[in-house]
This record gives sequence, structure tokens and C-alpha cells, in this order.
Amino acid sequence: MLDLAILGLLDDGPLHGYEIRRRLRAQLGLIANVSFGSLYPALARLEKAGDLIVVEGSDLDESLPATGSLSGERAANRAKRIVGTRGRRSKKIYQLTDGGQATFQSLLNAPPTTDDQRSFGLRWSFARHLAPHARLALLERRRAQLVQGLGDDSTDPGLDEYAQSVVRHAADGVAHDIAWLDELIAVERTKSQEPSTPVSNEPSTPTSATA
Repeated sequence: MLDLAILGLLDDGPLHGYEIRRRLRAQLGLIANVSFGSLYPALARLEKAGDLIVVEGSDLDESLPATGSLSGERAANRAKRIVGTRGRRSKKIYQLTDGGQATFQSLLNAPPTTDDQRSFGLRWSFARHLAPHARLALLERRRAQLVQGLGDDSTDPGLDEYAQSVVRHAADGVAHDIAWLDELIAVERTKSQEPSTPVSNEPSTPTSATA
């Protein structure tokens, strides 16, 4: 799951380790407790696999192509400023490779071993990279899991009023999540039904003016 998160963040542009950890905490809060002791070995493993490279100093200016993404360009400019203000040797800038983009897509589209809150939240954070049918399948699978869990929960009659209030609160949270998923599913289904505008290859014929 950490590899997927790292590669997904780097898809927007080069980042140094501190910025990757900050975004893991701020943007992907479900894995906010990741430590540098876990992050840097993961980065080293991905670098060894060829999924990312380390770009330092002036190499960043020479090797970094335009991303075509506003967030990617901002990330790249931010990385350049960090190098310029703190020196070449102070930070390692990690950049995604073509192989890393392929690995990211493979991890994102792989059948999940679990659809718990952490796994679902991470995948949905990168849902813009999924095909429409894959987004819808992800939402429907998570909804079915929550509905099943809600149906399996039964309040123990032996619980006192305080313990029962905790159980009810948890059930209310699940019901709220299901309602949220229903909204997302409705939006995705609407998108899939929107007719695409046909593009004509025929040259337009100007209307001639009549005398």
C-alpha cells in the first residue's frame, strides 16, 4: 500500500522525502503514521526496481519534461526551489520513471486483497487514474462490504446503555459512509451515461450567401 501511495504522489511531479511524508499525512491521512524508517527503505526499493530515480541539483532542470499537469508543474517548481535554497547535497529529489508509472497503474488496478477503509481510501484518492468502470466497481464493492457488515452487527442485549451507545454510534457512521458511497455511485453512473459528442472528420462547408 505504501508503494502505491508513493508512486501515486510522484505521478504529479518530483518530490523529496520530507514532502512525500508530508503529503502522505495531509493528502492521504489514512496512512498518516508512516515513519521515515518505513518511507526511505520503500523509496530505496522502488529506486532499485527502476520505478523512480533520484534527481539532484541542476540535473532536475535538464531531465524534467513538462508534465501537462498544473499540480505536476507546481510540484516540479517546488522541488527546484528546495534544491536551490538548500543546496544539492541536502535533499534527494525523487522522480517517477516510465516503469514507475506502469507499476503504479498495475498496483492501482490490481484486485485488492482487502477493501478495508485504508485500502479503499487510498485507491479512491487516485481514482482519477482509473477507468470509469473501474471507479464504479471500486465504489460498489466497498458499498456491498459495508452493507454486509452493517447487517452482521447485532447489539448484544447484555451491553449496558453506555456500551450500546458506542455500538449505535459505529452503526450510524457506517450508514453515513453508505450514503456517501451512494452519492458517488450516482455521479459515476451519470458520467457513464453522458453521450459523447461525435467528432466529424468531414470538413465544414461554408454557407454561401444568396444575392
